[in-house]
Order: sequence, then structure tokens, then C-alpha cells
Amino acid sequence: MALYTTLIIIHLVSIIAWFAGLFYLPRLFVYHTRVKHEESYELFCTMEHKLYTIIMNPAMIVVISSGSALISLYGLTWLKNSPWLHVKLMLVFLLIGYHHWLGHIKKKFAAKNNIYSELFFRIINEVPTVLLIGIICLVKIKILF
Repeated sequence: MALYTTLIIIHLVSIIAWFAGLFYLPRLFVYHTRVKHEESYELFCTMEHKLYTIIMNPAMIVVISSGSALISLYGLTWLKNSPWLHVKLMLVFLLIGYHHWLGHIKKKFAAKNNIYSELFFRIINEVPTVLLIGIICLVKIKILF
């Protein structure tokens, strides 16, 4: 039981860190689109890079690792018989894709090739919120079918 509790704590803390980045990086992009001076532009590139590589990437890796460890503790039979978990994992895979897409956008900013507007970034900033609500509902309710 101590292993389970430890894994849950690690999983939850890493989820919080990952989502902090998923919420904040698009917000940085919003402000980055407004920048007119080269020095400020480079500062945003540095902030985005550090957020992505130092916080978001490690947090995502720990989320995936601890989540996989929790699933393995329960076993494959449990996984097979938990349709809510299949949907949750699909939402997590969407988040992973969103994470990597943000990394692609970060690289576009660094290359001075951003093609998206401030409004676009304001809208996509809501994607992790919607997915998080779905994941929390699935975990808490654990019924879908």
C-alpha cells in the first residue's frame, strides 16, 4: 500500500506541474505575439524554452511513468475491464500531442516563423482545461458505459 500511495502522490504532483506549463505556455505565446522589440522577443523565447524543457517535459515524463506504474500495479485484467480508463488514456494521449504541438510552436517563435494570432493562442489555451475536466470526471466517476 505504501508503494501505491507514493505513486499516487508522485503522479498528482507531476500532473499539477505539467498542467501549469500547459496552461502557461500558450499564455506566453499570447504576449509573445505582441512583442515589437528584439530584446523582448528573445526574452520570451528563453522563457518559453525553459518552461518547456525544464518543467513541462520532465513533468510529462513523470506523469506517464507513474501512471504506467499505477496501471501495472492493478494489472492487465483491471486495465482490460476498465473502459473509463481507456477513454482517460485517450484524453492523455491528446494532451501529449498538444504538448508536442506547443513545442513545435515554440520552435516556430524561436525561428521567427509564428503564423498564429493572439486570439488563436487565447482559444487554444482552453484545450487543456477541457481535457482536464474530462479526465477528472472519468477518474472520479469511473463509469462511462
